[in-house]
Amino acid sequence: MRFGRVSFKTRMGTEKVVALLERSDPSLLKPCDSTEMQETGEGKVMTSYLMDCRRKQKLMCQQLCVLGDMLKLLAGIKPAEQFLNEPCPPNPGSEARAAWKALKAEYQQQVQEVEALILTLEENMSELHNKRQRLEALLVALETKKVECKEKESAAAKQKQKAEIQLSLQLEDSLQTAQNALRVCDKRLTELKGEVEEQLAHVADWTLYRDRLHDMLEVTQNNMQYRLLSVSPSELCLELLPCSTQQSLQPLRLSVTLTTDDLFHLKVFQGTAGLLEESVEGPVRQLSAALLEVMQHYISQGEMLAEIQALHSRFAIDWCPAKRLLIFLKSATTVCHLELDEGYPSAGRARLVCVRKDSNLLDLATLQPPVVNPVLTDWLEFLSSNPDL
Repeated sequence: MRFGRVSFKTRMGTEKVVALLERSDPSLLKPCDSTEMQETGEGKVMTSYLMDCRRKQKLMCQQLCVLGDMLKLLAGIKPAEQFLNEPCPPNPGSEARAAWKALKAEYQQQVQEVEALILTLEENMSELHNKRQRLEALLVALETKKVECKEKESAAAKQKQKAEIQLSLQLEDSLQTAQNALRVCDKRLTELKGEVEEQLAHVADWTLYRDRLHDMLEVTQNNMQYRLLSVSPSELCLELLPCSTQQSLQPLRLSVTLTTDDLFHLKVFQGTAGLLEESVEGPVRQLSAALLEVMQHYISQGEMLAEIQALHSRFAIDWCPAKRLLIFLKSATTVCHLELDEGYPSAGRARLVCVRKDSNLLDLATLQPPVVNPVLTDWLEFLSSNPDL
């Protein structure tokens, strides 16, 4: 049984040694290129790591040599059947057995260390391989980006050159157009200068002619008895100026409308003049006669109308020429009515018709100015100063 156990252990040890030799074959280790490691920035780390690996490999080679000798020794050992037939050898000494166990324990410990180093090396190599693949992918992407940037720069340069050429052509066209326009403007300016000089030559004559016309217009307006206010294609607005009377009469405003049938329509505006508003129609050739008739009618009542016009600025009065009635508003509650006879003031009188105070008629017997045959001014001054009204 002891020999069988030894034979089994021997075979197991042989298999482990062979497997360890296969795993520790230096040909299976992929050499690392120091140049590539330095390019990746990990040269210093890998140098120390490789030196440590080299030291361990030397140690492993020494151990492998010992294992080789042991295998040769084991190969010369007799088979197990022979050991069964032979008598048992004497027990070895306790010192040799303890040395052998210590050597075995050291061997197993070193085998575990080597296996751990091999696993660490494989992991590091796998990690380096992945980093190399990532670096290669980044280099490919960088080259692609570089090519794309060059293509874009080339396209942009071509586009810029094309735009510059097109802009240059446009500028040349614009410059040519501007030069043509400038020549046309210069030609037109020369023509205008000639026209201006020609017109300036006539300015003095036109100025003299304008001054003469202005003087004639002033003389004509001073001699005429009307003043033109506005003119339109079909209507004239003017004022009659009664300059030949001694009374200070206000201008009489009227309008003349002309029709396509050579007829006129003359309308008198009462305003503050006090003349009855009336209309006159007739052919255009009788317009001067109509104006003269209106002027004579206005002047014939000049003394009465001049007095009424003067009283407008002193009293609150309202003149009704159709009824020859003058309404005097003394206050908000007192209203006086006065009537003027025909031919007033030379052939007629001014009479008080009624006085209404607070909607009640007052007795006129007590209302009489202190003068004989009072005129319209006397009546208004008396009524405005009477304390009973």
